[in-house]
Amino acid sequence: MAMGSQEWATPIAAAKRPTDEQLIEVTRHIIDEAIARGPVVVVGRGAQEMLAERQDALHVFCYARRKALIARTMEREGVSAEEAARLVDETNKQRDQWVRLHWERDRRAHENYDLSVNTERLGIQGAADLIVTAARKRFGIS
Repeated sequence: MAMGSQEWATPIAAAKRPTDEQLIEVTRHIIDEAIARGPVVVVGRGAQEMLAERQDALHVFCYARRKALIARTMEREGVSAEEAARLVDETNKQRDQWVRLHWERDRRAHENYDLSVNTERLGIQGAADLIVTAARKRFGIS
């Protein structure tokens, strides 16, 4: 579970649901270990808050209209429009609540990010290309 650190792995037989604080601690530990090994991309999990003070981070918010998210979810998950809408709404609600609860911030607030990218207009690959270009520019990578 924790990239080379056995102390964080709990035997399945003894496992119980961890608290949110334990999840954040383990996540922070895993992210720190990954960063120590070299460049890393962290998606979600409150990373924009956990890494807010780091000068070597590029914080990107990817977004699209609800309609586009529903269509993407229908295609990816093979579900109906109604189920996709439920999944999109529930996922965004949980993401919003997690960041608000643990960092007292609005997940969607522009001040949390260096760059906001519309994946509906650019597509996933176009958004990825733009983010790579921004990261190369920000960190002076050719």
